[in-house]
Amino acid sequence: MSRKKKVVLLYFGYSLLWIFATDGVLWLLNQDLMEFILLQKLKAIIYIILSSCFIYYLIIGKEELDSVKKEKEKLRTLINSMVDFVCFKDGEGRWLQTNDFGKKLFYLEKIDYKGKKDSELADCTGLFHEAYKYCEQSDEQTWQAGVVTRSEEVIPQLDGCEKTFDTIKVPLFNNDGTRKGLVAIGRDITERKNTEKRLCQSQQSYKSLFEYNPELVYMVDLNGKITNLNPMFEKITGYNREEYIGEPILQIVAKEDQTRVKDSFYNVIETRESWSDQEIQIFNDQSQRVVLNCSFVPMVIDNEVVGVIGYAKDITKLKATEERLRKVEKLSVVGELAASVAHEIRNPLTSLKGFVQLLKGNDGTNDAYYKIMNDELDRINEIVSELLVLAKPQDIRFQIYDLKAVLSSVVSLLESQANLYGVEIDLKSQTNFSFIKCEPNQLKQLFINIIKNSIEASSTKVEIAINKLEDHLAVRIKDNGTGIEKERLSHLGEPFYSMKEKGTGLGLTVSYRIVESHKGKITFESNVGRGTTVEVLLPSHEGEEVKRLG
Repeated sequence: MSRKKKVVLLYFGYSLLWIFATDGVLWLLNQDLMEFILLQKLKAIIYIILSSCFIYYLIIGKEELDSVKKEKEKLRTLINSMVDFVCFKDGEGRWLQTNDFGKKLFYLEKIDYKGKKDSELADCTGLFHEAYKYCEQSDEQTWQAGVVTRSEEVIPQLDGCEKTFDTIKVPLFNNDGTRKGLVAIGRDITERKNTEKRLCQSQQSYKSLFEYNPELVYMVDLNGKITNLNPMFEKITGYNREEYIGEPILQIVAKEDQTRVKDSFYNVIETRESWSDQEIQIFNDQSQRVVLNCSFVPMVIDNEVVGVIGYAKDITKLKATEERLRKVEKLSVVGELAASVAHEIRNPLTSLKGFVQLLKGNDGTNDAYYKIMNDELDRINEIVSELLVLAKPQDIRFQIYDLKAVLSSVVSLLESQANLYGVEIDLKSQTNFSFIKCEPNQLKQLFINIIKNSIEASSTKVEIAINKLEDHLAVRIKDNGTGIEKERLSHLGEPFYSMKEKGTGLGLTVSYRIVESHKGKITFESNVGRGTTVEVLLPSHEGEEVKRLG
């Protein structure tokens, strides 16, 4: 039977009961006619009032009931359509209701969960046992705090995975402060947490790639200013990287390379094409030139170029090695050439010199010419000797000698030539120990070549100083002659490269070979018009067996 029919029958029944009951009461009272009529009218008025109230409350109650039903239906629809977990609990922590998402999450579709606490639900399943226990604990913490709380809760899944929820819990209290209920809302943030984890791993990988990269890595914004540098910058340049962040990148680039770097930088930004394997020169904190193999790659974010990231490898030592190999290759070629030329020249040279000696003895009228011919033949013989030194490695027997004695012998030998050019030679030793392991004749040849160059460079004074530098002896030969241009300094020691009109370019080549065989180092510093300084570093030797040149 429908609700409407029930209401009509109920109203009809109460109306009949009212009529017969009130009439019976009036009949028992046995009033006179006027009183009976008055009471009948009063009874009718009361019935009308009661009926009106019944109908009014019936209509209003129905509307309110319908309204409540509609609001409940809307709330149910809203809650069930949410992608969040929603749960209502009473003041004792018993489950009242959850949305469809919550039922699926905890597999409650076939379980009568209403009226049960988390601890009771935990006993029903092993999968969510720990999760329910944690929920009950966090509920209690929310009650005690008396405010809205937020936490992350991990819910296991049947496939072995876990879901993480950002859970908000709202405690509800009665007016007297007793617990009324609790609302829990949880949002699935598993994907966000996984994304954050991947992002963190990516950031760690990037940091490792950037910070621990064996090459110099640098970042530059669109204005050409450095935004980041890895620690290799400090290792290569010696500068503090923090001081250069925010500074123009061209500040550390050698002037001759700045235009090329600038053009390439803007070309990478415009074309979005990389620029690689380019040699760039910079200067370190010791003002030494450093050669870098550089690359530029555009940094693109959201399809927009926001800057350039570059990589640089220090190839200074590699370039120096290549230069040494180039010189060695030249020496090898010269050696092969010298071997064939020297032997071809020596035989006819010996015959020519013999015939000149014979003619000079038979004819005394042309002595001046014969002398010139002899001198030139001797000069040719010296050149052939130098060629043979380059052509064939000599069998060197190293012995311990006093370097000061070697230099004194060379100075004595060149003193007459120095006087001829008006040059003063000053030899000083600033150390009491000057013993080295060497082949003295080769060292003589080395220092003769160097000092002769100083004498012939329009000098007025040649200063020779011997110093002790840790485990090396340094011989510094300084003159005040014409000096050497910077362009020519890099070519010194190359075969057949000479600045003298009649020079062969083999003297310094032989000198370099001698220094190399003694495991030493030779360097040149020169300024045009101010002179040249040559420094020869040779390993010192400490021992008892010492030979001095007599």
